[in-house]
Amino acid sequence: MLDLRGVPDDRALDLPRPDLGAEGPVDDVRAILADVRARGDAAVRELTKRFDGVDLGDLRVPQAELASALGRLNPELRDALVAARDAIESFHRHRAPLPERYERDGITVDHLELPVDRAGVYAPGGRAKYPSSVLMTAVPARVAGVGSIACCVPPGPDGSLPDEILAAAALAGVDEVYRVGGAQAIAAMAYGTESIPKVDVIVGPGSKWVSIAQREVRGVVGVPAAFAGPSEVVVVADSSVPARWAAIDVIVQAEHGPDGLAWLVTWSEEVARDIDAAIEQLVEASPRRDETVSTLAAGGHLVLVDGPAQAMRVANEIAPEHLELLTENSESLLRLVRHAGAVFVGALAPASVGDYIAGPSHVLPTFATARFASALGVEDFVRRVHAVRVDRRGIQHVARHVAAIADAEGLPAHAESVRLRLGETTWSAP
Repeated sequence: MLDLRGVPDDRALDLPRPDLGAEGPVDDVRAILADVRARGDAAVRELTKRFDGVDLGDLRVPQAELASALGRLNPELRDALVAARDAIESFHRHRAPLPERYERDGITVDHLELPVDRAGVYAPGGRAKYPSSVLMTAVPARVAGVGSIACCVPPGPDGSLPDEILAAAALAGVDEVYRVGGAQAIAAMAYGTESIPKVDVIVGPGSKWVSIAQREVRGVVGVPAAFAGPSEVVVVADSSVPARWAAIDVIVQAEHGPDGLAWLVTWSEEVARDIDAAIEQLVEASPRRDETVSTLAAGGHLVLVDGPAQAMRVANEIAPEHLELLTENSESLLRLVRHAGAVFVGALAPASVGDYIAGPSHVLPTFATARFASALGVEDFVRRVHAVRVDRRGIQHVARHVAAIADAEGLPAHAESVRLRLGETTWSAP
């Protein structure tokens, strides 16, 4: 319980956050990355044996297994995955067009959008299986026009991957699936091994080890600015929503497991008591009780505030991955949002709809990176390139400005490159 009532608006909010483990995991992750970079497949196999308890033969799943898994899938689940795939594809194709050609004073600039050649997508495993993460990462890459998509997923105890994962990969058009997880998977995709060719971009959610690994290889490969780590939710609720609705939405993200964040924010003591009691009842009955309890014990908070404005101040300070506005005035609260990965507005919009089928990717910024980063999208798989043309009028118009700036910066060849085109020169042969 955090009681922030009476805290002045001009006082900083010192709010608790999950601990990513300081330097311990960072050092361990760096050691894993260096090992895979140096020893390739051998290191990947040894690390998989150490962390997953699995002796791997071939790292890659035969492509025929993807189609076979899709055929074996329960029809109801297959229909749901197809619906999710179609919703994600439709949303990501619904993008603003590139700006029209820019022209000014004889200079023309065309905007080119070029997809990367090869993308690596990561789907978590371990405590659960996430076919939705395969769709949410691979479908935007396919819409972007990426030439080749590789997917890494942690293997199960017998070294296999679930049919749900393989079926989702088939539906999303994934070209290669590898039975590798953790930081070693990120290293393999970033540096390349004998079995896993190097990629240009790596995306996807994961444990803090996976997310730290992605941060560490940034610069070697493209990695979105968002830290897509353990799941987070802030639920802002009042008495207009049934207590069990708000309670289950706190639990939804908490059930992913440790290192996450699950907050309830309200300005009513009665609402707080009712939702708290409902959370306790629901957690006790949850099939994923252990994972939920571990998250709530470390990252679960019930926050009392003076009113809606202070509630939104708390939410903006946390900058959560998921923000739910379960209030009668939810649209007015939406106007106060400054920092969030995704916002779910109103009683009938739980974050679980966004997790699976609303359309935007559920790969969202965590650990306060929503202050500067966005949800995964087509933009993460393309590069904006400018094609510049200059006609005679244009070079005559800008040459003196180019030369003046170049001379001021002590770069005479820059200046000479435009003077020569006007038949002028300040350089003479020795």
